[in-house]
Amino acid sequence: MSGASTKRILRTTAAAAAAGAIVFAPLAPLAQEATAPLDPITIRIGANAEFTRIEFAGVVGSRSRVRREGDQVIVRIGSTAAPDVSRLKVDPPKGVSKVETRAVPGATELVLTLTEGADARSGSADGAVYLNLYAEAPPAAAAGASPARAVPVVARATSGKVSLAFQWPSPVGAAVFRRGEAVWIVFDTPARLDMSGAAQLGPASDVHWTAGPDHVAVRVAAPAGAPVSAVASGSTWTVSIGGEPVAVEGVQVERDDTGKPVLIARMAGATKAIWLTDPLVGDRFAAVTALAPGKGFAARRKTVDLGLLPTAHGLAVETAAADLAVHADGDLVTLSRPGGLTLSPPSAGLDAAPATAGAPQRARHPGLILTEWADPGHAGFLARHRQLQDAASAEAVAAGEDPRAPVEARFALARFLVGSGLGYEAVGVLNAIVAQAPNMAGEPELRGLRGAARASIGRFEEAQGDFASAAVAGDPASAVWRGYMASARGDHVAARQAFAAGAEAVDLFPKSWRARFGAAHAFSAMETGDLDAARALLAYSFSQDAPAADQLTARLVQARLFELDGQTDRALAVYNAVSRAPLDAVAVPAKLGVVRLSLAKGTMKPVAAAAALESLRWRWRGDATELAVIRQLGQLYLSQGLYREALTALKGAGPGLQRLAGASEIQADLGAAFRMLFLEGGADGLQPVQALGLFYDFRELTPIGADGDEMVRRLARRLVDVDLLDQAAELLKYQVDNRLEGVAKAQVATDLATVYLMDRQPEAALQAIWSSRTTLLPTPLNAERRALEARALTELGRYDHALEVLGSDATPEARDVRAEVLWKQEKWAGAAAIYEARLGDRFKDPAPLTADEEARLIRAGVGYSLGRDAGALARLSRNYRPFIAGARAKSALSIALDTGHGGGPDVGDFAALSASADTFAGWVSTMKADLRRKTGGDRPAAPARPQAAAAAPARPAA
Repeated sequence: MSGASTKRILRTTAAAAAAGAIVFAPLAPLAQEATAPLDPITIRIGANAEFTRIEFAGVVGSRSRVRREGDQVIVRIGSTAAPDVSRLKVDPPKGVSKVETRAVPGATELVLTLTEGADARSGSADGAVYLNLYAEAPPAAAAGASPARAVPVVARATSGKVSLAFQWPSPVGAAVFRRGEAVWIVFDTPARLDMSGAAQLGPASDVHWTAGPDHVAVRVAAPAGAPVSAVASGSTWTVSIGGEPVAVEGVQVERDDTGKPVLIARMAGATKAIWLTDPLVGDRFAAVTALAPGKGFAARRKTVDLGLLPTAHGLAVETAAADLAVHADGDLVTLSRPGGLTLSPPSAGLDAAPATAGAPQRARHPGLILTEWADPGHAGFLARHRQLQDAASAEAVAAGEDPRAPVEARFALARFLVGSGLGYEAVGVLNAIVAQAPNMAGEPELRGLRGAARASIGRFEEAQGDFASAAVAGDPASAVWRGYMASARGDHVAARQAFAAGAEAVDLFPKSWRARFGAAHAFSAMETGDLDAARALLAYSFSQDAPAADQLTARLVQARLFELDGQTDRALAVYNAVSRAPLDAVAVPAKLGVVRLSLAKGTMKPVAAAAALESLRWRWRGDATELAVIRQLGQLYLSQGLYREALTALKGAGPGLQRLAGASEIQADLGAAFRMLFLEGGADGLQPVQALGLFYDFRELTPIGADGDEMVRRLARRLVDVDLLDQAAELLKYQVDNRLEGVAKAQVATDLATVYLMDRQPEAALQAIWSSRTTLLPTPLNAERRALEARALTELGRYDHALEVLGSDATPEARDVRAEVLWKQEKWAGAAAIYEARLGDRFKDPAPLTADEEARLIRAGVGYSLGRDAGALARLSRNYRPFIAGARAKSALSIALDTGHGGGPDVGDFAALSASADTFAGWVSTMKADLRRKTGGDRPAAPARPQAAAAAPARPAA
């Protein structure tokens, strides 16, 4: 039979043994069946007219946990082999709409979905966990007695015994226990106690009570040896002090099955945890109340963090820790601390394992690897491995579902595998242990061994989870591993701290690991500026006579030290030597060093360097080396003006590398490059279409806030310069609709309206203005927006509305729009007067007129002519006729300034003059200049570096 077949048979056999059986029976005979032999999981079901009861019994079934999540009741069964619940699925109990099972780590969960109005109650009794299902929720118990209403307390006393009856109007939870020379009685409902019927206390000497917002507590002074008992009858609790001792049971306290460092108390009907202060001692303790019937904790148990007192009913917890948490949830009470309780390892409660001659023994520290673990013995590796594997398999089969079964043979196999460098196989063995016995997840050696195995194969994130466990928090060997992983991630400060914490354990590792730890520690010391410590640690690493691969790792650190010391020739020689190694893990960072130093010396051209780095980028992936290659490549492309290639390379550090410490530097480089291009003018030398394409391809790099908005405005201005108005409007509209509010939104919306008007889209311009209205805008911005709104209305022929918007505004922009409105209304004289006023004393400056000034002058002349204002036309002609010789449109300006002595122009001449005097073109030029000024575009453009593929990306190495 093959080994694979044998394993399948063993697994099948173990699963069948754990699966157990399901027994269905009427509700009444359940008690009779309790004496019959039970399978590991025995599920019994019965029903009456009021509810259906499901019981989970057996070694595994009785440890089930019940919780409620909305309309689902979830029963967690501590077995990975799902029991057969087909009967429940086919014929669900009343009040249950669906029954299903699901696998969870180390267990199986039975999920019962309740119908609307249904309810469920759970608890434990007679060695089984029960679940009562109601098709209709039973009437809720009346709320606890109001504090204003007294609860009578009646005492019946003899010389040796006193019984106190607390006559509550409805059932309440209670906790009763002795603490020193006092008996504490705690109820989970606030009330006033009427103690008039408790004058005679028998052996007790004194009684005091106090009420809190959610409880009432009674302290009865009683002799230390007097027994205490508690019993409930209906809603009355009777507490007896003295008389014959009464045995208590029903509260079980044990470790969490999942291996977490917490304690779980199984107590049916637990209601709440109440913290109290002893008035005599002054310390705090917790009382956990529970509903009837009576159940208590018989033994006294003490751990480092807490002590459990014997109780007649409920649970009592003493602690000196201020952060101990006591949480009651259903039938479970959880005791925990933020860093976990200090408990004995789970292996301490396992059955003793038979001694195996020559098996690898437990190390002094959980995370330690011993040299002798890898010893194959005289028979060789295969025979040794087969011997340990057979012993481990036999132990696993014999263990079944027994949580106390020994695990030593399986640990011996795991130690051998870890010591032999077979990390993957070791992780598999240790995971199988946890799958079969989930509580072993809290075993320090399991955490340490699995963490070491995972770290040795580069699974640092998984190893971090093991070494973060409270079980190995104080282990120096585990601290060494944490330092090793932190160094690999680039977190060198944390690495040095962890190495320092584990210094006492480093020399206990095998030589090869001592060399690796020394090199990693030296690298972190160097990166944190402690070069002397780095040199000493390198000497330690070289002294271990480690394998060649580990020596080459140390040589890389040595080369970097030479580089920092200014000995670049020695560093380059070491890098060149290591780069020829057939191991990519050391050859790639060495080649990167060669490229970096050769570029600095000028012995390698940027084109060749880029090709080499592109090859390295695909040769080694997934750690800090890849980040270093990407960053060097991005900086090289930027220095050559290959902006697209630079951004593409830097963006290549995908999400898988974000966990590394150097990933933030890559993101900073990306942000700085994008800012340099689109905020500091780096892309000004590119063609606008190229700049737009580059921006769109990497637009997710646009920073949030004012800088990002300014980038968009600058790019939009460049698009406007080359009349790509649609693209400019799209950029600005996205900012207005998605990124801006308040004044900033109004400002960019004003630019958007300007672009729309340039593109002859007055409706869109009005929409941009109106949708960004807000109060308390700066006065200049208000004036600009008013003029744009009026211009848009003018374009739509709504002249009166435009003039109404302008009102008494006398700004130059408003006057230009008013003149345009009057011109289109054919109010020639009024328009001409404004055009002349806008020219001011320009006639005193002999410099040639601009195109905009010529248009205003022509319109002024034509307006005066059409308005029959000869005097104004004569004045205008006298002032500006000297400018005709240098004008762009000499004939048009000559006709416009003609005073009519030569016959004057005819109607056709005026039509031609109006066409040549296009004030819209002048306004567009003015707006472009204004946008250029506001976005810094009036400065000289940065020279464009070549964007051609001068250094084409190299093909990935084969």
